Amino acid sequence: MNSLIDDYDGALFDLDGVLYAGPEAVPGACEAIDELKRREVPCAFVTNNASRSAEQIAHHLVELGIPAEPQEVYGSAPAGVRLMSRYVPAPAKVLVTGSDSLRALCRQAGYSLVTSADEAPEAVIQGFEPTLSWLDLAEASYAINHGARWFATNLDRSVPRERGLAPANGALVEAVSFATGQRPQAAGKPEPEMFSQAAEAFELKRPLVIGDRLDTDILGGNRAGYSTALVLTGATTEAEARAAQGRERPDWLLSTLQDLFNGKHQSLGSS
Repeated sequence: MNSLIDDYDGALFDLDGVLYAGPEAVPGACEAIDELKRREVPCAFVTNNASRSAEQIAHHLVELGIPAEPQEVYGSAPAGVRLMSRYVPAPAKVLVTGSDSLRALCRQAGYSLVTSADEAPEAVIQGFEPTLSWLDLAEASYAINHGARWFATNLDRSVPRERGLAPANGALVEAVSFATGQRPQAAGKPEPEMFSQAAEAFELKRPLVIGDRLDTDILGGNRAGYSTALVLTGATTEAEARAAQGRERPDWLLSTLQDLFNGKHQSLGSS
């Protein structure tokens, strides 16, 4: 029996909807990562989640029974700060509309953080944080309307939770966009940068990108030039996967991550 993973020298995993949904592991995810580690297949975790640090994400995975190290996590928050630094170098004043970990990354990069549009920030960086309020989005809008350059860690519209799909950073970005008539520069998937960084760090020539979303994971993996597999444990249905066109079409379809090993993977090929 041919295992799909045998054709690749590593695996680049999305997290939400692939390995966990909210605080719970996706069924079979722990066993799949354990098997890959047993086979000595390099694994990296490429996520648009910008509300937690690499250390926090790795700790969460370990709590779920999934072996992970912070250096295996590639997130959109540090990618967003790097993107911002190309256009608005430190120590510029920055308004962070996001998590404490995103603020910490900005401080580490040498930026001066402000809390109000009245302090004339040169940039706004927006990342997902479940506790963001209307007041936070309004403050970002005021700053952008007064000339601040706008960056987003990612543009995911929804995020899988244990009770179903919930609004993600892209949905909150839309609210600010309605108030400003502008669009941010975004760093996360479907941009290929995080996939390329992970592959280069592990010296992978032929990695398999595994995700649950066509418009971020699959599109980003395809843009990076890698093979892609869509797993049906998150945001995308089988019908949607089969109907996908162009660079949003995955190479492979998996019912669960066990299909990496059991020969039940399905080829979708080109559209």
